[in-house]
Amino acid sequence: MLAYIGKRLLLMIPTLIGVLTLTFVVIQFVPGGPVEQILAEARAGTGGETGGFSGKRDLDQKQIEELKKLYGFDKPPLERYLSMMKNFAQFDLGRSFLRNKDVWQLIKDKLPVSVSLGLWTFLVSYLISVPLGIAKAVREGTRFDTVTTLFVLVGYAIPGFVLGVLLIVLFAGGSFLDWFPLRGLTSDNWASLSWPARVADYLWHLVLPLTCYAIGSFAIVTMLTKNTFVEEIRKQYVLVARAKGLSERKVLYKHVFRNALIPIITGFPAAFVGAFFAGSILIETIFSLDGLGLLSYESLIRRDYPVVLGTLYFFTLIGLVVKLIGDLLYVVVDPRVQFGAVGK
Repeated sequence: MLAYIGKRLLLMIPTLIGVLTLTFVVIQFVPGGPVEQILAEARAGTGGETGGFSGKRDLDQKQIEELKKLYGFDKPPLERYLSMMKNFAQFDLGRSFLRNKDVWQLIKDKLPVSVSLGLWTFLVSYLISVPLGIAKAVREGTRFDTVTTLFVLVGYAIPGFVLGVLLIVLFAGGSFLDWFPLRGLTSDNWASLSWPARVADYLWHLVLPLTCYAIGSFAIVTMLTKNTFVEEIRKQYVLVARAKGLSERKVLYKHVFRNALIPIITGFPAAFVGAFFAGSILIETIFSLDGLGLLSYESLIRRDYPVVLGTLYFFTLIGLVVKLIGDLLYVVVDPRVQFGAVGK
């Protein structure tokens, strides 16, 4: 086991290097870098060419040289790449070009919003989808199975951001009702509220964005749970347990339950982290939620490369660790799995 973990940890290094290298190379060919964007904004803010065309050209050239030196673009790409990899190896993600803040600090500032939404999405999705999937498996082929399948697939087919716009129009002061708040996760006077009022205010703000986040994952978890349980129910050991006179409840929860939950439990880490970062950009924009998704999107649009590369490094590292944890969970829930046993 320890040898397997060591190998997986070592394999993370070339994976991280490959992802960062590919992204760095692509960035070199993307037009409209931070220097060009700042100069374009400066030109747009000038009142006119008071200094004459040639004078303005000279002034722009000085600005370009100063900005390139400020942001490190006066150095060759290879030197910048090696410097970046050295800093990342020390977990130094640099400073944002536009915000002039440490990238780690930016990630920590935005992380609570994404963690809050991701945690609730994960809990709501699994607390509803797993029991629903079990109920569908037990009642396979019935009207209940057909109707619930229709509902979860319709929910899966609706993109989260489209559902967000629809919910705003219907329930957040659009053309119909004004039941829910439109922006943020708390009200402006949240700090002055009592603790029960703070909890109620937070949950009230959470209803619409959480619905958009969770609706897409219902179908995946529900159908995975149903199909896994149906497959287990049809196996020989279930028939033997029934032949011994055990009740359906004992057969289901004592024999089927553990084996059927193996693929679901091992998917917990990926689903838990994926709920934080996947598909959040548009939803965060719609509901004005200042999280990691919005930070990544704005940094990409504004060519804030330290934030783009820093968040990519952060997400990739977490994804690799979560994948390792998911594999190790196989051993926890199914002791029959032994890593490295095949080669012996």
